[in-house]
Amino acid sequence: MQHLATCHPEVMSNFILGIDLGTTSVKAVLLAAGCRTVAAGHSEPTAADVSDDRGIKAKEQDPGRIINAVNRCLAQLPGDKLQHVSRVGLTGQMHGVLFWKANSGCDWSNGNYFTPRDTSQLVTWQDGRCSSDFLSSLPKPESHLGVSTGFGCATIFWYMKHRPQFLEDFSVAGTIQDYVVSMLCGLDSCVMTPQNAASWGFFNTTSSQWNENTLKAAGFPIRLLPRCVPPGALVGQTRSAWHGVPAGTPVGAALGDFQCSVYSCMSSPADAVLNISTSAQLTFAMPADFTPPDSPQLESSISYFPYFDSSYLAVAASLNGGNALATFVETLAAWMKELGVESRDPCMYEKLIGSALNQESSDLMVSPTILGERHDPLRLGQVTNISSSNLSLGHVFRALCRGVVSNVTSMMPVEHLQKAGVRRLVGSGSALARNEVLRQEVERAFPLQVVYGQNADSAVGVAMALSDRI
Repeated sequence: MQHLATCHPEVMSNFILGIDLGTTSVKAVLLAAGCRTVAAGHSEPTAADVSDDRGIKAKEQDPGRIINAVNRCLAQLPGDKLQHVSRVGLTGQMHGVLFWKANSGCDWSNGNYFTPRDTSQLVTWQDGRCSSDFLSSLPKPESHLGVSTGFGCATIFWYMKHRPQFLEDFSVAGTIQDYVVSMLCGLDSCVMTPQNAASWGFFNTTSSQWNENTLKAAGFPIRLLPRCVPPGALVGQTRSAWHGVPAGTPVGAALGDFQCSVYSCMSSPADAVLNISTSAQLTFAMPADFTPPDSPQLESSISYFPYFDSSYLAVAASLNGGNALATFVETLAAWMKELGVESRDPCMYEKLIGSALNQESSDLMVSPTILGERHDPLRLGQVTNISSSNLSLGHVFRALCRGVVSNVTSMMPVEHLQKAGVRRLVGSGSALARNEVLRQEVERAFPLQVVYGQNADSAVGVAMALSDRI
């Protein structure tokens, strides 16, 4: 059990259920209402990726596997506490889009839980089907945020051009977390917060409105745009009992996983948060009177994401984080297999960390931008300054970890943080938690107080956000 604050026993009688539908795993926590104590929690891998043999750089996931992971996860939480849940909050991976049919998007015949029905695959934020040429052909958004491949509206435009009949089969669209909210509440439409809407593109965060006129003029199916409500708003009640959570329990509109992760660990305006999980983000809160630009700053590596209470976060959002490290591990295993050495060592990642810990520094330079960046999509990774003395695994993995951190600081330099009054860096995310070499490189890169948030995760953050707004 993780403790964020001390609770009196009577406060522990009601709980807020927070659920994070991540890219690779699902996590659920029970937060004691009225204080910040995590009473129980569990996570499950989703293993939801769907292989693509169409040659369009698609990245899709099976919503059935994701919901199955949710069901497994909730089954591990204490039933006596689930019966005393007073609010349900959902968060999850942003940008992606799932399509479903109104009134038939799931099956509750099992009684205690639902399974997906009449849905598409989830097209995730990692999807690469929208080329730079395709994106440049789209209308210009009336928003300070640009549009990239993997963004919901860009994906819908792609279907309009390449598979228009596909869109005719569905009447509702949203992120995976919006879908779960709709199914729990029995909604016949999708309700979305600006946090997730902004991640789709073509959404003006100042007015909290979609760019409907622009989209209509381009023939976009406006019927698929969700209705927007403020973060923290309740949008319905559970239609029936769900894993012991009583029917009629209020459910909040789904929030963005990034914002919730920040909310769980940013305690002061002088804090910045560095999250390294699948991808990587460095962020700090803008002043309350900040207004974003009127149009996208396409070549800027810093974006401004809507947060809570009409405020914004300055964000350097890199596509390359823990996934770059995972790709190296997978590549190493593939090389060994090609050499006829079968390696199923589940400790390979830990052994690489150990070898890099024994190599305290390296002059090898690795730029790990194998997925490009949203502000520079054609950028590729590089390895430079190679010599005969720096090719050991310790050198390579040390340089790779440093490269992940250096890439983020190149997008938002330390001087930018200091000018904004940041005095402390809070580190979070699964890759940072697991990798001591990565933590060492963070501490070398930032001349700030560096701490690691024990509860820096989105499931805790969404529960906290709902708790603070009761």
